[in-house]
Amino acid sequence: MEVTVRKKEGIIATFTAPPSKSYTHRALITGALAQGPSRLSHPLISDDTLITIRGLQALGVSIEGGEQRLIIDGTGGKLTCPAGAEINVDESGTSMRFFITLTLLCGTPVVMRGSSRMHQRPIGPLVTSLRDLGGEITYLEKEGYPPLTIGGALNGGTTSIRGGESSQFLSSLLLTAPYAQRDVEIECEGSPVSRSYIDVTIDVMQSFGVGVERKGYSNYRVTAGNHYCPTEYTVEGDYSSASYFFAIPAVCRGRVSVNGLNPVSSQGDRQFLDILIAMGCGVRYTSNGVEIWRERELSGVTVDMSSSPDTVQTLCVVAACASTPTTITGISHLRLKESNRIEDTAAILASLGARVTTGPDWISILPNPLHGGTINPRNDHRTAMSFAILGLRVGGITILNAECVTKSFPTFWPVLAQSGVL
Repeated sequence: MEVTVRKKEGIIATFTAPPSKSYTHRALITGALAQGPSRLSHPLISDDTLITIRGLQALGVSIEGGEQRLIIDGTGGKLTCPAGAEINVDESGTSMRFFITLTLLCGTPVVMRGSSRMHQRPIGPLVTSLRDLGGEITYLEKEGYPPLTIGGALNGGTTSIRGGESSQFLSSLLLTAPYAQRDVEIECEGSPVSRSYIDVTIDVMQSFGVGVERKGYSNYRVTAGNHYCPTEYTVEGDYSSASYFFAIPAVCRGRVSVNGLNPVSSQGDRQFLDILIAMGCGVRYTSNGVEIWRERELSGVTVDMSSSPDTVQTLCVVAACASTPTTITGISHLRLKESNRIEDTAAILASLGARVTTGPDWISILPNPLHGGTINPRNDHRTAMSFAILGLRVGGITILNAECVTKSFPTFWPVLAQSGVL
C-alpha cells in the first residue's frame, strides 16, 4: 500500500486521540497477573498490543472482547506455560522486554523470538539484571540479543540496571516484581532515558493496587506478596499518536482540536505541546482535550527530548518548516528502535531538500526549500506518520509500505481521510 499526500492550507479539523499503546501494554500485563477478572475499557487494538494479548493467551491467560472493552481473567501470577513454549513478538519491542521477565513465573523454559530487526535490538542489560534475581537465560544466537531461552525463577533480591538504553528494561522488572519470592530492589545506573515511561509503569501498577517505593529515578523497591487487584481500568488517550494531529496547524496553519486526552497525564510526549508553543503555536486545554493553532511564523528550538522519544520525528518534520534551525538532543536510544530513527529521518529529510546534520545523540535541521518525493519508512510506523504530516505542507510526498502504521495507530489513514485532510 502506498499513500500520496497533497498540499493543504488552513486545515480546520477535530480528532479524537487513539488509546495509549504504552498504557494498554502495561494494563494487559498487570491485569493478567491480578487474581480474578479485570475490565479494560478503551484499549488500543493494534499490531503491537495484539502481540501482547496473544502472548498472554499462550501463557494461559483468558482475554476476551474487542476495541471497546477487554475482559482479562487474571491468574494471580500462576501462569500456565506448556513445555517447549515459544513466543514470537515480531516487531514489538515492548512485548519482548516485558515478557522476558514475565515468563520467569512459568516454571518451565520459554523461548522468545522476534523479527530480524528485533534480533538486532540489544537486551543484555535486562538479562544481566534478571540473572541477579534468579533467571537462567541463554542466548540462542548472538550474545546480548534475542532470540533467547528464559528459565529459572524470579527469586527476588537486589540488582542494578543501566538506564541509558531503554526505560523498558526497568519497567519490565517493576511490572512482574510483585510476584517475586522476595522483595525486589533495583538500582538504576545513570540517568534513565524515556523516564516518563517509568512514571507510566508505576501509574498503572498503582491503579492495580501495588505501590513502588522509589528515590527519584535512581532506586526502586517492590514488596513481594503485594499482588495486583482486579480492576475496572480505562486507558487514556495517546499523546504520541496525537502529536501528528498537533503538528498539522504548525506546518500548514489552521486550527485543530484533539479530544480524549488527559491534561495531567504522566506521558512525556505532552512536552511536544510546550515545544510547539515555543516555536510559535497557540495551545489551549479544553474540558476534553487540546486545541492548537499557529500564531506566527515558526521558529526553531533547541530541546532535550530524552523523555519524549516518540515525538522526535514529528518535531523533525515541523522543524523542517521553521525559519530558524532546530537541534534535538538526548536521543541516542532512537538508533535502537524499529529503525535507526536518527539517521533514517535525516536521510529522508535530506532527500526532500532539508539540510540536516546528526551526531551520536542529536539531530539538527536547518531551513531550506522543500520538495516532494517518495519515501520508504523501512517498516517504521512513526516515520510513515510523521512524513505524512510534512506532505500536507510540501505536497507530492508518497509513502511506501503505508500500512506499517497498524503497529500503533491502525486507523491513521482513514481518520485523516474522514476529516478531509487527505
